[in-house]
Amino acid sequence: MKKLVFAVVFALVSQLGFAQDKASKEDVAAVIEKSGASGQMNSAKKQVLSMIPQDKQAAFVVEFDLLLKKVNDATVEIYMQEYSKEDIKAMLAFYNSPVGKKMAEKAESIATKSQESMAGLQGEIQALLMKYMQ
Repeated sequence: MKKLVFAVVFALVSQLGFAQDKASKEDVAAVIEKSGASGQMNSAKKQVLSMIPQDKQAAFVVEFDLLLKKVNDATVEIYMQEYSKEDIKAMLAFYNSPVGKKMAEKAESIATKSQESMAGLQGEIQALLMKYMQ
Protein backbone atom coordinates (compact mmCIF):
# COMPACT_ATOMS: atom_id res chain seq x y z
CA MET A 1 0.00 0.00 0.00
CA LYS A 2 2.83 2.41 0.85
CA LYS A 3 4.38 1.74 -2.55
CA LEU A 4 1.10 2.55 -4.30
CA VAL A 5 0.66 5.81 -2.36
CA PHE A 6 4.29 6.72 -3.03
CA ALA A 7 3.85 6.01 -6.75
CA VAL A 8 0.70 8.16 -6.95
CA VAL A 9 2.31 11.04 -5.03
CA PHE A 10 5.41 10.81 -7.25
CA ALA A 11 3.28 10.90 -10.38
CA LEU A 12 1.35 13.94 -9.14
CA VAL A 13 4.51 15.80 -8.16
CA SER A 14 6.06 14.99 -11.54
CA GLN A 15 2.98 16.34 -13.32
CA LEU A 16 3.03 19.49 -11.19
CA GLY A 17 6.69 20.05 -12.02
CA PHE A 18 5.98 19.59 -15.74
CA ALA A 19 3.06 22.02 -15.54
CA GLN A 20 5.30 24.61 -13.88
CA ASP A 21 7.95 24.16 -16.60
CA LYS A 22 5.27 24.54 -19.25
CA ALA A 23 4.07 27.78 -17.71
CA SER A 24 7.65 29.01 -17.59
CA LYS A 25 8.15 28.17 -21.27
CA GLU A 26 5.02 30.11 -22.11
CA ASP A 27 6.23 33.08 -20.05
CA VAL A 28 9.66 32.94 -21.67
CA ALA A 29 8.12 32.79 -25.14
CA ALA A 30 6.02 35.83 -24.20
CA VAL A 31 9.14 37.72 -23.04
CA ILE A 32 10.89 36.97 -26.31
CA GLU A 33 7.86 38.04 -28.34
CA LYS A 34 7.22 41.18 -26.30
CA SER A 35 10.90 42.16 -26.44
CA GLY A 36 10.58 42.89 -30.13
CA ALA A 37 12.82 40.04 -31.21
CA SER A 38 10.27 39.09 -33.86
CA GLY A 39 10.51 42.63 -35.25
CA GLN A 40 14.25 42.20 -35.64
CA MET A 41 13.75 38.87 -37.40
CA ASN A 42 11.09 40.41 -39.66
CA SER A 43 13.57 43.09 -40.65
CA ALA A 44 16.18 40.46 -41.49
CA LYS A 45 13.59 38.37 -43.35
CA LYS A 46 12.59 41.37 -45.49
CA GLN A 47 16.20 42.06 -46.33
CA VAL A 48 16.87 38.46 -47.37
CA LEU A 49 13.52 38.17 -49.13
CA SER A 50 14.45 41.05 -51.43
CA MET A 51 17.32 38.92 -52.76
CA ILE A 52 15.12 35.94 -53.66
CA PRO A 53 13.29 35.72 -56.99
CA GLN A 54 9.60 36.61 -56.74
CA ASP A 55 8.41 33.15 -57.79
CA LYS A 56 10.33 31.50 -54.93
CA GLN A 57 9.49 33.93 -52.14
CA ALA A 58 6.35 32.16 -50.85
CA ALA A 59 8.21 28.85 -50.48
CA PHE A 60 11.14 30.64 -48.82
CA VAL A 61 8.84 32.30 -46.26
CA VAL A 62 7.32 28.92 -45.33
CA GLU A 63 10.73 27.33 -44.79
CA PHE A 64 12.17 30.41 -43.07
CA ASP A 65 9.26 30.49 -40.62
CA LEU A 66 9.78 26.81 -39.78
CA LEU A 67 13.45 27.49 -39.16
CA LEU A 68 12.55 30.53 -37.09
CA LYS A 69 10.35 28.35 -34.86
CA LYS A 70 13.38 26.13 -34.16
CA VAL A 71 15.43 29.21 -33.31
CA ASN A 72 12.69 30.48 -30.99
CA ASP A 73 12.38 27.09 -29.26
CA ALA A 74 16.15 26.98 -28.69
CA THR A 75 16.11 30.55 -27.40
CA VAL A 76 13.35 29.67 -24.93
CA GLU A 77 15.50 26.84 -23.58
CA ILE A 78 18.51 29.16 -23.24
CA TYR A 79 16.45 31.76 -21.38
CA MET A 80 15.17 29.04 -19.03
CA GLN A 81 18.77 28.04 -18.25
CA GLU A 82 19.96 31.60 -17.68
CA TYR A 83 17.02 33.29 -15.93
CA SER A 84 14.93 32.43 -12.90
CA LYS A 85 11.14 32.43 -12.98
CA GLU A 86 11.27 35.68 -11.01
CA ASP A 87 13.53 37.23 -13.67
CA ILE A 88 11.09 36.22 -16.39
CA LYS A 89 8.15 37.66 -14.46
CA ALA A 90 10.06 40.95 -14.01
CA MET A 91 10.86 41.03 -17.73
CA LEU A 92 7.21 40.48 -18.57
CA ALA A 93 6.26 43.33 -16.25
CA PHE A 94 8.76 45.59 -18.01
CA TYR A 95 7.64 44.64 -21.51
CA ASN A 96 4.02 45.25 -20.48
CA SER A 97 4.96 48.77 -19.33
CA PRO A 98 4.67 51.76 -21.70
CA VAL A 99 8.46 51.92 -22.25
CA GLY A 100 8.68 48.17 -22.79
CA LYS A 101 5.87 48.32 -25.36
CA LYS A 102 7.60 51.22 -27.10
CA MET A 103 10.85 49.22 -27.28
CA ALA A 104 9.02 46.31 -28.91
CA GLU A 105 7.24 48.62 -31.36
CA LYS A 106 10.53 50.25 -32.40
CA ALA A 107 12.58 47.03 -32.58
CA GLU A 108 12.03 46.38 -36.28
CA SER A 109 12.76 49.98 -37.25
CA ILE A 110 15.90 50.05 -35.12
CA ALA A 111 17.06 46.71 -36.54
CA THR A 112 16.57 47.96 -40.10
CA LYS A 113 18.41 51.21 -39.43
CA SER A 114 21.22 49.33 -37.65
CA GLN A 115 21.62 46.97 -40.60
CA GLU A 116 21.80 49.93 -42.97
CA SER A 117 24.36 51.61 -40.73
CA MET A 118 26.50 48.47 -40.54
CA ALA A 119 26.36 48.07 -44.32
CA GLY A 120 28.03 51.45 -44.59
CA LEU A 121 30.84 50.28 -42.33
CA GLN A 122 31.34 46.93 -44.03
CA GLY A 123 34.24 48.17 -46.15
CA GLU A 124 36.04 49.58 -43.12
CA ILE A 125 35.52 46.38 -41.15
CA GLN A 126 36.86 44.30 -44.04
CA ALA A 127 39.92 46.54 -44.35
CA LEU A 128 40.57 46.25 -40.61
CA LEU A 129 40.31 42.46 -40.75
CA MET A 130 42.67 42.28 -43.72
CA LYS A 131 45.17 44.52 -41.91
CA TYR A 132 45.39 42.16 -38.93
CA MET A 133 44.94 38.82 -40.68
CA GLN A 134 48.20 39.15 -42.64
